[in-house]
Amino acid sequence: MHKTLMIMAALGLAACSAQPDRLALTPAASTLQLQPAVRSAVVRTVSLPTYAAVEEIPLQSADGLITTSGDILWADDPQRAMTLAIATTLGGITGADVGPEPWPFIDLPDVAIDIRVAQMIAAADGTFRLSGQYFVGGDGIDFRNTAHRFDIRTPLADQSLGSISAAQSAAVLTLAEDIARRIAR
Repeated sequence: MHKTLMIMAALGLAACSAQPDRLALTPAASTLQLQPAVRSAVVRTVSLPTYAAVEEIPLQSADGLITTSGDILWADDPQRAMTLAIATTLGGITGADVGPEPWPFIDLPDVAIDIRVAQMIAAADGTFRLSGQYFVGGDGIDFRNTAHRFDIRTPLADQSLGSISAAQSAAVLTLAEDIARRIAR
């Protein structure tokens, strides 16, 4: 009976503990408008490094160590949020049917976009860094397979979480606009 009371008390304390605050990745709007060379595209789930794929917001210290802000978390799974932000932005820029993986339609998409992120962090040098490689290839049509590197650095106003979120949104927008140019005429 004593053990049962201890378990119930622990569960009660856990239920009363405050939930951490959450910060959303808010996609930045693009003013770019391009004619698509494809009718449809699927954005495969964006591959992120381990430190960037967790709920905690990563920060790089002056000595290069990656730390996190444990009291505030991302509002959504970072891979899902980034995949949706890229797909939404690409669709808005090109007017093509762009969706995340898994592809929601019966017919194959014309192209598949695969993004592999090597770095995604608020760097110690006062920039937000987004680097890696992306691939565009024909799925449903004959479309030349291509590979492209990216290394985007967006200035941080300061080290606050709001500045990090804004810089990340700007970096994701820059990446989406670059990809849009690859699938446009």
